[in-house]
Amino acid sequence: MILVDENFNGNFNKDVYVALGSFDGLHKGHLTLINKVVELSKKNDGLSMVYTFKNHPLEIIDESKAPKVIMDNDEKLNILEKEGIDISCLVKFDKKFMLIEPEEFIREIIEKFNVKAIVVGFNYKFGFKNKGDVNLLRDLSEKLNFDLYVMSALEDEGVVISSTFIRGLIKDGEINRATELLTRPYSIKGEVIHGKQLGRTIGFPTANLNITANTVLPAMGVYYTNVELDGEIYRGITSVGNNPTVNGKTITVETNILDFSGDIYGKEIRVYFIERMRGNVKFNSLDELKNQLKSDKNFAEQRKFKIIL
Repeated sequence: MILVDENFNGNFNKDVYVALGSFDGLHKGHLTLINKVVELSKKNDGLSMVYTFKNHPLEIIDESKAPKVIMDNDEKLNILEKEGIDISCLVKFDKKFMLIEPEEFIREIIEKFNVKAIVVGFNYKFGFKNKGDVNLLRDLSEKLNFDLYVMSALEDEGVVISSTFIRGLIKDGEINRATELLTRPYSIKGEVIHGKQLGRTIGFPTANLNITANTVLPAMGVYYTNVELDGEIYRGITSVGNNPTVNGKTITVETNILDFSGDIYGKEIRVYFIERMRGNVKFNSLDELKNQLKSDKNFAEQRKFKIIL
Protein backbone atom coordinates (compact mmCIF):
# COMPACT_ATOMS: atom_id res chain seq x y z
CA MET A 1 0.00 0.00 0.00
CA ILE A 2 1.21 3.48 -0.90
CA LEU A 3 1.01 6.14 1.82
CA VAL A 4 0.71 9.81 0.79
CA ASP A 5 -0.30 13.09 2.41
CA GLU A 6 -1.23 16.67 1.51
CA ASN A 7 2.20 17.24 -0.05
CA PHE A 8 1.76 14.62 -2.77
CA ASN A 9 2.53 15.92 -6.27
CA GLY A 10 3.11 12.74 -8.25
CA ASN A 11 1.06 10.84 -10.83
CA PHE A 12 -0.39 7.35 -10.47
CA ASN A 13 -0.99 6.91 -14.24
CA LYS A 14 -4.24 5.04 -13.54
CA ASP A 15 -7.78 6.02 -12.67
CA VAL A 16 -8.25 6.33 -8.93
CA TYR A 17 -11.41 5.33 -7.05
CA VAL A 18 -11.50 7.15 -3.71
CA ALA A 19 -13.51 6.80 -0.50
CA LEU A 20 -13.85 10.01 1.52
CA GLY A 21 -14.52 10.16 5.26
CA SER A 22 -13.04 10.24 8.74
CA PHE A 23 -13.26 6.44 9.17
CA ASP A 24 -12.76 6.41 12.94
CA GLY A 25 -12.87 2.74 13.87
CA LEU A 26 -13.31 1.40 10.33
CA HIS A 27 -16.53 -0.31 11.42
CA LYS A 28 -18.93 -2.36 9.30
CA GLY A 29 -20.53 0.77 7.85
CA HIS A 30 -17.17 2.19 6.81
CA LEU A 31 -16.21 -1.11 5.25
CA THR A 32 -19.07 -0.83 2.76
CA LEU A 33 -17.24 2.20 1.32
CA ILE A 34 -13.86 0.49 1.46
CA ASN A 35 -15.17 -2.62 -0.26
CA LYS A 36 -16.85 -0.51 -2.95
CA VAL A 37 -13.69 1.34 -3.99
CA VAL A 38 -11.71 -1.91 -4.00
CA GLU A 39 -14.41 -3.51 -6.18
CA LEU A 40 -14.49 -0.56 -8.61
CA SER A 41 -10.71 -0.35 -8.93
CA LYS A 42 -10.36 -4.05 -9.67
CA LYS A 43 -13.23 -4.02 -12.16
CA ASN A 44 -11.74 -1.07 -14.05
CA ASP A 45 -8.01 -1.80 -13.67
CA GLY A 46 -7.58 1.27 -11.50
CA LEU A 47 -6.35 2.05 -7.99
CA SER A 48 -8.36 2.13 -4.77
CA MET A 49 -7.76 4.97 -2.36
CA VAL A 50 -8.93 6.23 1.03
CA TYR A 51 -8.67 9.97 1.74
CA THR A 52 -8.95 10.85 5.40
CA PHE A 53 -7.39 12.95 8.15
CA LYS A 54 -4.49 12.40 10.53
CA ASN A 55 -6.44 14.22 13.24
CA HIS A 56 -10.13 14.77 13.91
CA PRO A 57 -11.31 18.07 12.36
CA LEU A 58 -13.07 19.08 15.59
CA GLU A 59 -9.68 19.23 17.32
CA ILE A 60 -9.13 22.38 15.23
CA ILE A 61 -12.69 23.64 14.79
CA ASP A 62 -13.79 23.26 18.43
CA GLU A 63 -11.52 21.16 20.63
CA SER A 64 -14.12 21.00 23.40
CA LYS A 65 -16.39 19.00 21.08
CA ALA A 66 -13.71 16.70 19.67
CA PRO A 67 -14.56 13.03 20.33
CA LYS A 68 -12.07 10.56 21.72
CA VAL A 69 -10.83 8.33 18.91
CA ILE A 70 -11.58 4.63 18.51
CA MET A 71 -8.59 3.88 16.31
CA ASP A 72 -5.09 5.36 16.04
CA ASN A 73 -3.56 5.97 12.62
CA ASP A 74 -1.17 3.01 12.77
CA GLU A 75 -4.04 0.59 13.30
CA LYS A 76 -6.13 2.35 10.66
CA LEU A 77 -3.41 1.95 8.03
CA ASN A 78 -2.89 -1.67 9.01
CA ILE A 79 -6.58 -2.46 8.50
CA LEU A 80 -6.81 -0.55 5.22
CA GLU A 81 -3.90 -2.52 3.82
CA LYS A 82 -5.52 -5.80 4.88
CA GLU A 83 -8.74 -4.71 3.14
CA GLY A 84 -6.87 -4.31 -0.14
CA ILE A 85 -6.61 -0.52 -0.40
CA ASP A 86 -3.86 0.56 -2.82
CA ILE A 87 -3.35 4.15 -1.60
CA SER A 88 -3.98 5.76 1.79
CA CYS A 89 -3.91 9.54 1.95
CA LEU A 90 -3.69 10.94 5.48
CA VAL A 91 -4.04 14.72 5.51
CA LYS A 92 -3.37 17.06 8.41
CA PHE A 93 -6.49 19.09 9.18
CA ASP A 94 -5.42 22.59 10.22
CA LYS A 95 -6.85 26.12 10.19
CA LYS A 96 -5.83 26.62 6.57
CA PHE A 97 -7.54 23.41 5.50
CA MET A 98 -10.63 24.38 7.51
CA LEU A 99 -11.22 27.39 5.22
CA ILE A 100 -11.32 25.43 1.95
CA GLU A 101 -14.66 25.81 0.17
CA PRO A 102 -16.49 22.56 -0.73
CA GLU A 103 -16.06 22.76 -4.51
CA GLU A 104 -12.38 23.70 -4.19
CA PHE A 105 -11.83 20.68 -1.92
CA ILE A 106 -13.37 18.23 -4.40
CA ARG A 107 -11.76 19.84 -7.43
CA GLU A 108 -8.31 19.56 -5.86
CA ILE A 109 -8.80 15.87 -5.07
CA ILE A 110 -10.03 15.13 -8.60
CA GLU A 111 -7.09 16.89 -10.24
CA LYS A 112 -4.33 15.84 -7.85
CA PHE A 113 -5.15 12.15 -7.81
CA ASN A 114 -6.71 11.55 -11.25
CA VAL A 115 -9.98 10.50 -9.59
CA LYS A 116 -12.52 8.62 -11.69
CA ALA A 117 -15.07 7.98 -8.95
CA ILE A 118 -15.84 9.08 -5.39
CA VAL A 119 -17.53 6.90 -2.78
CA VAL A 120 -19.08 8.47 0.34
CA GLY A 121 -21.54 7.66 3.09
CA PHE A 122 -25.12 8.94 3.03
CA ASN A 123 -24.38 11.68 5.60
CA TYR A 124 -20.98 12.85 4.32
CA LYS A 125 -20.22 16.55 4.87
CA PHE A 126 -17.19 18.48 3.64
CA GLY A 127 -15.66 21.89 3.05
CA PHE A 128 -15.80 25.14 5.01
CA LYS A 129 -18.44 24.96 7.78
CA ASN A 130 -19.53 21.56 6.39
CA LYS A 131 -21.42 23.34 3.61
CA GLY A 132 -20.85 20.44 1.22
CA ASP A 133 -23.10 17.36 1.23
CA VAL A 134 -24.13 14.53 -1.08
CA ASN A 135 -26.49 16.80 -3.01
CA LEU A 136 -23.62 19.14 -3.86
CA LEU A 137 -21.47 16.13 -4.73
CA ARG A 138 -24.09 14.99 -7.25
CA ASP A 139 -23.96 18.40 -8.93
CA LEU A 140 -20.16 18.40 -8.89
CA SER A 141 -20.00 14.91 -10.35
CA GLU A 142 -21.61 16.25 -13.53
CA LYS A 143 -19.61 19.47 -13.53
CA LEU A 144 -16.23 17.84 -12.89
CA ASN A 145 -16.96 14.56 -14.69
CA PHE A 146 -16.56 11.89 -12.03
CA ASP A 147 -18.80 9.02 -10.95
CA LEU A 148 -20.42 9.21 -7.53
CA TYR A 149 -21.51 6.36 -5.28
CA VAL A 150 -23.42 7.16 -2.08
CA MET A 151 -23.59 4.24 0.34
CA SER A 152 -26.72 3.82 2.46
CA ALA A 153 -26.70 3.59 6.24
CA LEU A 154 -25.92 0.15 7.64
CA GLU A 155 -28.01 -0.92 10.62
CA ASP A 156 -27.58 -3.47 13.38
CA GLU A 157 -30.54 -4.39 15.57
CA GLY A 158 -32.37 -1.33 14.28
CA VAL A 159 -29.54 1.09 15.09
CA VAL A 160 -27.42 2.86 12.48
CA ILE A 161 -23.81 1.72 12.89
CA SER A 162 -21.68 4.76 13.60
CA SER A 163 -18.44 5.67 15.35
CA THR A 164 -20.48 7.57 17.96
CA PHE A 165 -22.60 4.50 18.74
CA ILE A 166 -19.55 2.21 19.00
CA ARG A 167 -17.74 4.75 21.17
CA GLY A 168 -20.68 4.53 23.57
CA LEU A 169 -20.56 0.73 23.60
CA ILE A 170 -16.89 0.79 24.55
CA LYS A 171 -17.45 3.34 27.31
CA ASP A 172 -20.26 1.14 28.67
CA GLY A 173 -18.05 -1.96 28.66
CA GLU A 174 -20.09 -3.70 25.95
CA ILE A 175 -16.94 -5.08 24.37
CA ASN A 176 -18.49 -8.06 22.61
CA ARG A 177 -20.96 -5.94 20.64
CA ALA A 178 -18.31 -3.34 19.87
CA THR A 179 -16.10 -6.13 18.51
CA GLU A 180 -18.92 -7.36 16.30
CA LEU A 181 -19.54 -3.93 14.77
CA LEU A 182 -15.83 -3.16 14.38
CA THR A 183 -15.22 -6.68 12.97
CA ARG A 184 -12.16 -6.87 15.27
CA PRO A 185 -11.45 -6.33 18.98
CA TYR A 186 -11.11 -2.75 20.16
CA SER A 187 -7.50 -1.96 21.01
CA ILE A 188 -5.38 0.75 22.56
CA LYS A 189 -1.64 1.20 22.49
CA GLY A 190 0.74 2.93 24.81
CA GLU A 191 4.21 3.05 26.26
CA VAL A 192 4.80 0.94 29.37
CA ILE A 193 5.60 3.27 32.25
CA HIS A 194 6.39 2.87 35.94
CA GLY A 195 3.40 2.62 38.28
CA LYS A 196 3.02 1.90 41.99
CA GLN A 197 4.24 -1.70 41.37
CA LEU A 198 1.63 -3.05 43.80
CA GLY A 199 0.97 -6.06 41.57
CA ARG A 200 4.59 -7.12 41.74
CA THR A 201 4.42 -7.38 45.56
CA ILE A 202 1.56 -9.91 45.37
CA GLY A 203 2.87 -11.95 42.45
CA PHE A 204 0.93 -10.26 39.65
CA PRO A 205 3.21 -7.71 37.96
CA THR A 206 1.45 -5.39 35.54
CA ALA A 207 2.41 -3.24 32.57
CA ASN A 208 1.08 0.27 33.21
CA LEU A 209 0.17 2.03 29.94
CA ASN A 210 0.72 5.70 29.22
CA ILE A 211 -2.55 6.50 27.42
CA THR A 212 -3.13 9.62 25.33
CA ALA A 213 -5.90 11.95 26.44
CA ASN A 214 -7.98 11.38 23.28
CA THR A 215 -8.19 7.59 23.73
CA VAL A 216 -11.58 5.97 24.40
CA LEU A 217 -11.31 3.98 27.63
CA PRO A 218 -13.59 0.98 28.24
CA ALA A 219 -15.80 1.05 31.32
CA MET A 220 -13.94 0.48 34.55
CA GLY A 221 -13.46 -3.21 35.20
CA VAL A 222 -11.27 -6.22 34.50
CA TYR A 223 -10.96 -7.62 30.98
CA TYR A 224 -9.53 -10.65 29.26
CA THR A 225 -7.18 -9.15 26.68
CA ASN A 226 -4.60 -10.04 24.09
CA VAL A 227 -1.33 -8.13 24.22
CA GLU A 228 0.84 -7.41 21.20
CA LEU A 229 4.49 -7.10 22.20
CA ASP A 230 7.44 -7.22 19.79
CA GLY A 231 5.31 -8.86 17.11
CA GLU A 232 4.00 -11.61 19.40
CA ILE A 233 0.56 -12.09 20.97
CA TYR A 234 0.13 -12.99 24.65
CA ARG A 235 -2.95 -13.53 26.76
CA GLY A 236 -3.50 -10.86 29.37
CA ILE A 237 -5.69 -9.57 32.19
CA THR A 238 -6.25 -5.83 31.99
CA SER A 239 -7.65 -3.60 34.72
CA VAL A 240 -9.19 -0.25 33.82
CA GLY A 241 -9.79 1.64 37.02
CA ASN A 242 -8.46 3.40 40.09
CA ASN A 243 -7.32 0.48 42.28
CA PRO A 244 -10.09 0.92 44.91
CA THR A 245 -8.56 -1.64 47.30
CA VAL A 246 -5.64 0.72 47.93
CA ASN A 247 -7.74 3.89 47.59
CA GLY A 248 -6.31 4.89 44.24
CA LYS A 249 -7.49 8.15 42.69
CA THR A 250 -6.22 8.11 39.10
CA ILE A 251 -7.72 5.98 36.31
CA THR A 252 -5.05 3.61 35.01
CA VAL A 253 -4.80 0.83 32.44
CA GLU A 254 -2.68 -2.02 33.80
CA THR A 255 -2.11 -5.40 32.19
CA ASN A 256 -0.81 -8.63 33.68
CA ILE A 257 0.75 -10.41 30.68
CA LEU A 258 0.42 -14.18 31.07
CA ASP A 259 3.35 -16.49 30.32
CA PHE A 260 5.76 -13.59 30.02
CA SER A 261 8.50 -12.11 32.14
CA GLY A 262 10.99 -9.39 31.34
CA ASP A 263 11.65 -5.69 31.56
CA ILE A 264 9.44 -3.88 29.05
CA TYR A 265 9.52 -0.35 30.52
CA GLY A 266 9.68 2.15 27.67
CA LYS A 267 8.33 -0.33 25.12
CA GLU A 268 5.08 0.20 23.26
CA ILE A 269 2.42 -2.47 23.50
CA ARG A 270 -1.07 -2.81 22.06
CA VAL A 271 -3.86 -4.22 24.21
CA TYR A 272 -6.88 -5.86 22.51
CA PHE A 273 -10.02 -6.03 24.67
CA ILE A 274 -11.66 -9.42 24.15
CA GLU A 275 -14.10 -9.91 27.04
CA ARG A 276 -15.20 -8.07 30.17
CA MET A 277 -14.64 -10.41 33.11
CA ARG A 278 -15.99 -8.35 36.01
CA GLY A 279 -16.37 -4.88 37.44
CA ASN A 280 -13.97 -3.22 39.84
CA VAL A 281 -14.25 -4.36 43.44
CA LYS A 282 -12.86 -2.88 46.64
CA PHE A 283 -11.49 -5.84 48.59
CA ASN A 284 -11.06 -5.88 52.35
CA SER A 285 -7.43 -6.94 52.15
CA LEU A 286 -4.59 -7.60 49.73
CA ASP A 287 -5.06 -11.33 50.39
CA GLU A 288 -8.64 -11.11 49.10
CA LEU A 289 -7.38 -9.21 46.06
CA LYS A 290 -4.69 -11.83 45.47
CA ASN A 291 -7.25 -14.65 45.58
CA GLN A 292 -9.45 -12.84 43.07
CA LEU A 293 -6.48 -12.28 40.76
CA LYS A 294 -5.75 -16.01 40.88
CA SER A 295 -9.33 -16.65 39.81
CA ASP A 296 -9.01 -14.06 37.03
CA LYS A 297 -5.83 -15.72 35.80
CA ASN A 298 -7.51 -19.13 35.73
CA PHE A 299 -10.36 -17.61 33.68
CA ALA A 300 -7.94 -16.05 31.19
CA GLU A 301 -5.83 -19.18 30.83
CA GLN A 302 -8.91 -21.16 29.77
CA ARG A 303 -9.70 -18.73 26.97
CA LYS A 304 -8.64 -20.12 23.59
CA PHE A 305 -9.20 -16.91 21.66
CA LYS A 306 -6.03 -15.21 20.45
CA ILE A 307 -6.02 -12.67 17.66
CA ILE A 308 -3.99 -13.20 14.49
CA LEU A 309 -1.78 -10.31 13.46
